[in-house]
Amino acid sequence: MGLLDGKVAIITGATGGIGRSVAEKFVSEGAKVALADIADKAGEELSSALGDYAIYVHTDVSKEEDVANLVTTTVEKFGKLDVMYNNAGIVGAPESMLEVSPDEYDKVLTINARSVLMGHKYAGQQFRKQGTNGSIITTASVAGIQGGWSTVAYTASKHTAAGIVRQSAYELGPFGIRSNAIAPGVVMTNIQARAFGVPLEYAREFNEYIIEHLGKKQAMGRFGLTDDIAGVATFLASDLSSYVNGQVIPVDGGASAMTQNTFDKDILEVTSAFREKKGLN
Repeated sequence: MGLLDGKVAIITGATGGIGRSVAEKFVSEGAKVALADIADKAGEELSSALGDYAIYVHTDVSKEEDVANLVTTTVEKFGKLDVMYNNAGIVGAPESMLEVSPDEYDKVLTINARSVLMGHKYAGQQFRKQGTNGSIITTASVAGIQGGWSTVAYTASKHTAAGIVRQSAYELGPFGIRSNAIAPGVVMTNIQARAFGVPLEYAREFNEYIIEHLGKKQAMGRFGLTDDIAGVATFLASDLSSYVNGQVIPVDGGASAMTQNTFDKDILEVTSAFREKKGLN
């Protein structure tokens, strides 16, 4: 018996990092999953690896019609929907508040926040149509709790996502629809390398370098793992969390509980050293 036996879930941004770990965990706990992404090859490969418990649906979450189609396709395949996980996101260009361009800002807000609203909209409509309860989960960030963790666009987008989650508790809670967010701290995925201008081919080496130089300085002596996020997502998707609603849950090893954090300065220094080492400056 798995925690998610009989449940059907959608996961956006499912082909790598947190999304992939969540997909694998959900299936291991008995769920059927729709994997949504724009990385078609990776999506098809993951779907094949997960077998009959998964399908892949090409989905650009910046397009409302794609999110609507994702929900429709999932229900046509599996007969219902129980869990919507809004995970897809980007960091965007490393622009400061004094340099940020409106187009870049809008792009980050569209993918990281408006897509969360569309996920709530179409999953919520489906739950109401079914006449069932449902769980909506969103990947937020410690940058949605505190300033200073990332760029202004990313920080604003994650604060907006948290606001959508809280508003959902008010609007959708009376229908038995729960919405919660997970706020990861620093999790070493490829998105970290891209955020600091490190080419993708160096991502693994960059992550190992950051872990070596900064890991022990973190609140629990290590960086977060994608499996750490997947465990909390499984709890929120399961009936164990049936009375948890409207919450933004930090999964950061305690980093956001502290008043002093030098990660922003530390990682810039270590990133500069790495780029210099690789001749990338």
